[in-house]
Amino acid sequence: MIIVNLDVMMAKRKISLGELSDKVGITLANLSILKNNKAKAVRFSTLDAICRALDCDVSDIIEYRKER
Repeated sequence: MIIVNLDVMMAKRKISLGELSDKVGITLANLSILKNNKAKAVRFSTLDAICRALDCDVSDIIEYRKER
């Protein structure tokens, strides 16, 4: 299972969804879908922009957990 930890990184960086949306150039709605683990896909360019804005690695945002 793929887990999106965007909310964790946003909290660590003390950045709001609106501020991240402005920095990344993604709508609040689409960023919220990603943040709430509802996204079915994400573009590499989106991940790149988020990692740049949050100064983090992809592994800080996306995690793989084996299903039991």
